[in-house]
Amino acid sequence: MKPANLTNTLLAVALGLSATVAGAQVPNNDGYLFDTRGLVAKSGFGLCWKTTRWTPAMAIAECDPELVKKPEPAAPAAPAAAPAKPKACNFTYSLQNDATFTFGKADLNAAGKDQLDKNVLAKLDSCASVKLLLITGHTDRIGGHQVNQKLSEKRADAVKAYLASKGAKADAVETMGAGKTQPVPGVKCDDKLPRKKLIECLAPNRRVVIEVQGPAK
Repeated sequence: MKPANLTNTLLAVALGLSATVAGAQVPNNDGYLFDTRGLVAKSGFGLCWKTTRWTPAMAIAECDPELVKKPEPAAPAAPAAAPAKPKACNFTYSLQNDATFTFGKADLNAAGKDQLDKNVLAKLDSCASVKLLLITGHTDRIGGHQVNQKLSEKRADAVKAYLASKGAKADAVETMGAGKTQPVPGVKCDDKLPRKKLIECLAPNRRVVIEVQGPAK
């Protein structure tokens, strides 16, 4: 076949393919040639036929995967927010100073009751409930162990009775006596002091500690 005839034949084939494609339902991409099935027309070597209008922006994964923009990886899901920790209504109060117990006594005086009203009962109003009310009595170091142990227990019981009389309630109410085993840190009193002075010096040790645990409102 002469060159002129070969050129005319190829041109006719291309024109025939274009005419066929024009009448077929093909993808909306005029950068490639498609057959009547809507598939990309390929050479005998598996290469896609491109039109003269083809640009890299028209690239499809089947023909030019290296030119196709890969999808952005999905952002990792945000971790579930931890549930809010419930607020606590925990506090500790030490009944002492002007409300200290008289030496050798377990009576709760007026100053002590006033401190309990302002610093314990008032705070209990901010609690949704009281899971534990722990009351611990203490004494100074003067006297024997057994005497001080019983005295510290009576002081704790006196505070418990007063709080109960004011309507204080808890799931668990516990009282205990520490005797003279837990003196207040920093209270230094020389045993050589006159007895009256020594009793005054040790007054901070004659106390009751109230611990409250429970959720806040």
